[in-house]
Amino acid sequence: MTESSQPAAPFVPGPGESVVVYLEPDAGPASSASSPGSADGPADGPGVSLRVDDPRRPAILVTDQGLTRGDGVFETMTAVATEGSGSGSGTGAPFRVRKEDSHLARLATSAEALEIPLPPAPAWRQAAAAGLDAFAAGNPGVDAVVKLVATRGPEGAPGGGHYVRGAADVGSDGELAEATEPGLLAPPHLTGTYWVLVSPVSRGLAAARERGLKVLLLDRGVDSGVAERAPWLLMGTKSLSYAVNMAALRYAASQGADDVIFTSSDGQVLEGPTSTVLMARRIPQQDGSTGIELITPLRSSGILPGTSQGTIFAAAQAAGWQLGYGPLEPSDLVDADGVWLVSSVRLVAPVTHLDGEEILQDPELTELLNGFLAEDREPGEHGP
Repeated sequence: MTESSQPAAPFVPGPGESVVVYLEPDAGPASSASSPGSADGPADGPGVSLRVDDPRRPAILVTDQGLTRGDGVFETMTAVATEGSGSGSGTGAPFRVRKEDSHLARLATSAEALEIPLPPAPAWRQAAAAGLDAFAAGNPGVDAVVKLVATRGPEGAPGGGHYVRGAADVGSDGELAEATEPGLLAPPHLTGTYWVLVSPVSRGLAAARERGLKVLLLDRGVDSGVAERAPWLLMGTKSLSYAVNMAALRYAASQGADDVIFTSSDGQVLEGPTSTVLMARRIPQQDGSTGIELITPLRSSGILPGTSQGTIFAAAQAAGWQLGYGPLEPSDLVDADGVWLVSSVRLVAPVTHLDGEEILQDPELTELLNGFLAEDREPGEHGP
């Protein structure tokens, strides 16, 4: 980050504006930092300090590899305003952050896949709380989107902005350099760029939930076994490399659709660019009642494990619903009693059309799924 003078007073965003909290690593080996992907460690100390600021102020170097290569990871959480929000308590109490543990765990998993060392989880929690407290001061009673971002950092940073396991490091020229103690694992350095951005929830997302979504099925161009066969493709990680996802959404908009469900080259349903797919079937029971089966695509097909999907499945299981995990084909969606795209910010949005054809909707099931998500249950392990 570039050096900038600290504002004389704590930054408070205006109505509808955002606030950013930077997690700034201290120089040298991060004794309080976690290893790549780890979510454990102390909240403060010599490793990380926090700085609340205006996101419109220059802060990120143009050589940061998160910008130049999309080399980084992120998570997006929702914070629900509670009574007394805007009190400026300094604790984050004006908000209830939904599924925070699950998001921090997934951030760690993604970072591990990219071999990016992270600040410890308590530091992320403190940064989110500081940002929410500042946001509430200028936006009382407004729900917020909390985005956590970690990049590999600028080229030319200590360690070259790279983290390499083993006894060697990588310089800014890409060449391996000998370790000072051959045979020993060099300690992780927090050479990345880390921040938490807190923003108001878009009104358009609520509108999409109410009217439903017209969705296109688009070929992702990979088969359903690629995640296991080619781990370097980072399937199932939440990396900053979202150009393809955004291109798919722009294409859908050009065709009069709202969103996309990706399919594999061998015909399996995968996920949305920013969401997880759910479908449900009503199943007659022997006693004359009707049961419900809730199904999501196989995680092993290379999709991102959905935190919202896991939370909904935990509540659905407690309610006695059957759970299924694919594999799914497009025809399964057409024949379902309901299809939804779910995410932490948009929540549960029903799909009304697939490739221009209207499909069944079930407002009762949509209401139940939203209720399950609002329970904020621990997701546990839901989905192979």
